[in-house]
Amino acid sequence: MDGEITPDDVAALLEENAAAVRVVDIRDANSFERGHIPGSENVPFHELGARIEEFDGAERVVTVCPHGKASVQAARLIGSYEGSADATVESMVGGLESWAEEFDLVAAESESAADGANAPF
Repeated sequence: MDGEITPDDVAALLEENAAAVRVVDIRDANSFERGHIPGSENVPFHELGARIEEFDGAERVVTVCPHGKASVQAARLIGSYEGSADATVESMVGGLESWAEEFDLVAAESESAADGANAPF
């Protein structure tokens, strides 16, 4: 793991070149569907070990979770995988809670901003 990254920096990365960064949301599928960072992918934490080969050749990976705690463990796991040895692997500090303070989350069904009543975390 290469450290932590702020939501502002993640947003800037996605704006500059979304194809160069993989934002990996480690929550369960239902939570992801209710609201997630636009362009992120869902790899639930409990599946991460079995799906680790999906990160072969990744350039940059940012892991996210509700509050930025479990994503640190996920980033460490991905960073320790030899297939991602050359990748920059970071955890987003403050998690989706921090992201939602400044940026919109999208729902899988409608791809529109998630409202506070259906908080995804």
